[in-house]
Amino acid sequence: MHWTRQQAIDYGIQASEVDRYVALPGQACAYKIGEIELLRLRAQARQALGSRFSMKEFHNAVLRTGSVPLDVLGQAIDDWMAAVK
Repeated sequence: MHWTRQQAIDYGIQASEVDRYVALPGQACAYKIGEIELLRLRAQARQALGSRFSMKEFHNAVLRTGSVPLDVLGQAIDDWMAAVK
Protein backbone atom coordinates (compact mmCIF):
# COMPACT_ATOMS: atom_id res chain seq x y z
CA MET A 1 0.00 0.00 0.00
CA HIS A 2 3.10 2.19 -0.20
CA TRP A 3 2.80 3.06 3.47
CA THR A 4 5.61 4.46 5.53
CA ARG A 5 6.89 2.37 8.41
CA GLN A 6 4.98 4.58 10.84
CA GLN A 7 1.72 4.28 8.89
CA ALA A 8 1.95 0.47 9.10
CA ILE A 9 2.62 0.65 12.83
CA ASP A 10 -0.23 3.11 13.32
CA TYR A 11 -2.50 0.70 11.43
CA GLY A 12 -1.75 -1.88 14.12
CA ILE A 13 1.07 -3.99 12.74
CA GLN A 14 3.80 -4.57 15.32
CA ALA A 15 7.02 -2.68 14.60
CA SER A 16 9.02 -5.92 14.58
CA GLU A 17 6.71 -7.34 11.91
CA VAL A 18 6.98 -4.20 9.78
CA ASP A 19 10.76 -4.36 10.04
CA ARG A 20 10.79 -8.06 9.13
CA TYR A 21 8.69 -7.49 6.01
CA VAL A 22 10.96 -4.63 4.95
CA ALA A 23 14.19 -6.54 5.58
CA LEU A 24 12.99 -9.89 4.18
CA PRO A 25 10.13 -9.17 1.79
CA GLY A 26 9.92 -12.73 0.44
CA GLN A 27 10.00 -14.50 3.81
CA ALA A 28 6.27 -14.44 4.49
CA CYS A 29 5.47 -15.71 1.00
CA ALA A 30 8.08 -18.50 1.29
CA TYR A 31 6.69 -19.49 4.68
CA LYS A 32 3.16 -19.71 3.27
CA ILE A 33 4.26 -21.75 0.25
CA GLY A 34 6.02 -24.16 2.60
CA GLU A 35 2.94 -24.43 4.79
CA ILE A 36 0.71 -25.17 1.80
CA GLU A 37 3.08 -27.86 0.50
CA LEU A 38 3.40 -29.50 3.91
CA LEU A 39 -0.39 -29.64 4.26
CA ARG A 40 -0.66 -31.09 0.74
CA LEU A 41 1.92 -33.77 1.49
CA ARG A 42 0.17 -34.64 4.74
CA ALA A 43 -3.21 -34.99 3.01
CA GLN A 44 -1.62 -37.09 0.29
CA ALA A 45 0.00 -39.38 2.87
CA ARG A 46 -3.20 -39.64 4.89
CA GLN A 47 -5.16 -40.65 1.80
CA ALA A 48 -2.53 -43.09 0.51
CA LEU A 49 -1.91 -44.81 3.84
CA GLY A 50 -5.41 -44.80 5.30
CA SER A 51 -5.41 -46.42 8.73
CA ARG A 52 -1.62 -46.87 8.59
CA PHE A 53 -1.13 -43.09 8.56
CA SER A 54 0.43 -41.73 11.75
CA MET A 55 0.69 -37.99 12.26
CA LYS A 56 3.64 -38.54 14.58
CA GLU A 57 5.50 -40.69 12.05
CA PHE A 58 4.70 -38.29 9.22
CA HIS A 59 6.19 -35.40 11.17
CA ASN A 60 9.19 -37.54 12.15
CA ALA A 61 9.77 -38.25 8.44
CA VAL A 62 9.59 -34.52 7.66
CA LEU A 63 11.97 -33.61 10.47
CA ARG A 64 14.43 -36.40 9.64
CA THR A 65 14.66 -35.03 6.11
CA GLY A 66 16.03 -31.75 7.42
CA SER A 67 16.22 -28.42 5.62
CA VAL A 68 15.76 -29.27 1.95
CA PRO A 69 13.96 -27.87 -1.10
CA LEU A 70 10.27 -28.74 -1.24
CA ASP A 71 10.68 -31.15 -4.16
CA VAL A 72 13.28 -33.10 -2.18
CA LEU A 73 10.91 -33.18 0.80
CA GLY A 74 8.17 -34.48 -1.48
CA GLN A 75 10.42 -37.32 -2.65
CA ALA A 76 11.37 -38.14 0.94
CA ILE A 77 7.69 -38.35 1.91
CA ASP A 78 7.00 -40.53 -1.14
CA ASP A 79 9.83 -42.84 0.00
CA TRP A 80 8.44 -42.88 3.55
CA MET A 81 4.96 -43.74 2.28
CA ALA A 82 6.35 -46.60 0.19
CA ALA A 83 8.17 -47.96 3.25
CA VAL A 84 5.01 -47.77 5.39
CA LYS A 85 2.93 -49.57 2.76
